[in-house]
Amino acid sequence: MSSIIAISDKSRSAIVALTELAGRGDRGPVPIVEISEARDIPLHVLEQLFSALRRAGILASQRGVKGGYSFLRPPGAVTLLEVVETVDGRLAPGGTATSGVDAVWHQARQLLVGLLGDLTITDMVDEESRMSEAPMFYI
Repeated sequence: MSSIIAISDKSRSAIVALTELAGRGDRGPVPIVEISEARDIPLHVLEQLFSALRRAGILASQRGVKGGYSFLRPPGAVTLLEVVETVDGRLAPGGTATSGVDAVWHQARQLLVGLLGDLTITDMVDEESRMSEAPMFYI
């Protein structure tokens, strides 16, 4: 049984970019360069991520002057788990634990999968909105 739980920076970047896209509402396709600049994600990285997300049926792309990316499904129907597994591969636990250490890693993996499976891109937009409205205290 594999005990590695890996979520890369690419997954984080994909979730951040999708949150930016969802936060712009339903105004039509958004040029990828706008998302890249707004979230400081290198364009070549974003192109790779959005290509994978398009192949996974999460995003749609449109070419041309009014081209860009938009959600193929509502952002509230796209879980963070789906994004992470599209970018980094399957996280779901497999096999059975053969030791106490394996059991702990298995449980940690299950908790992570559960958390990511319960959160959507819309939840991330809402969380960013709450955080931007929270008062900041400086000392």
